[in-house]
Amino acid sequence: MSRLLKSLMAAFLLAGLTVATPAQAGSTPKPKPKPTVVLVHGAFADSSGWNDVAGRLIAKGYPVAAFSNPLRGPLSDGEYLRKFLATVEGPVVLVGHSYGGAVISNAATGNANVKSLVFVAAYALNEGESVSDANHLDGGETEVTNHLKTKPFPGAQGQDADAYIDPAHFHRLFAQDLPRSTAAVMAATQRPGALAALVTPSGPAAWKTIPSYFVVAKQDNIIPTVAERAMAKRAKGVIVEVNSSHVPMMSHPDLVTSLIVKAASR
Repeated sequence: MSRLLKSLMAAFLLAGLTVATPAQAGSTPKPKPKPTVVLVHGAFADSSGWNDVAGRLIAKGYPVAAFSNPLRGPLSDGEYLRKFLATVEGPVVLVGHSYGGAVISNAATGNANVKSLVFVAAYALNEGESVSDANHLDGGETEVTNHLKTKPFPGAQGQDADAYIDPAHFHRLFAQDLPRSTAAVMAATQRPGALAALVTPSGPAAWKTIPSYFVVAKQDNIIPTVAERAMAKRAKGVIVEVNSSHVPMMSHPDLVTSLIVKAASR
């Protein structure tokens, strides 16, 4: 074989090797891990209220954690959640229902891992504002405080006590668009909130610095709908309204899941 032919073959082989390298470099990169969705329940409820939404999120590949809310007060519960979040690696989407909204806003302040907040028929309190204060925004009124049953708990200060919704009124106030049999079980298994949690002023509002999303329930008999709208508008959040009771994550789980995925996709 001539020296010229050998040189040409070597050149072709070298060219073939250099052509393969860009093709390998152009391979599809691995997708980024999805953020962990942390679901926070409110008063008179527990984490089981998130079951339908959690199942849908897991099916879409999202890591999910349902936080057990102590229901003692927005500041102490927020600190409890803050410590829980410190154990979660990577980005987080925080989702709060009802009083749980006050908790996620207190917990998320200053946490760079929290990328989005989702308020589902929830309180997005301003600093210094209480749940009781927020119920009256834009002229709102709620009758749930007229139908609470209280029980003492160890360590309660002053007139504080555990508050439950009277089971006789639970379906009408909390979940009128769910079957009565479902609401009866929810009433029997509800977790109480401390009365003090309703009047304790909130800390700094994370929704002022973190993108926020809101599900406003138009048939809510716990948080006045006008108050939900007022909180969502002042947060300049993405707002979705739904013809739902106080538990849209149970009566409209597809809609709630869709908004959480939108928040997680920022």
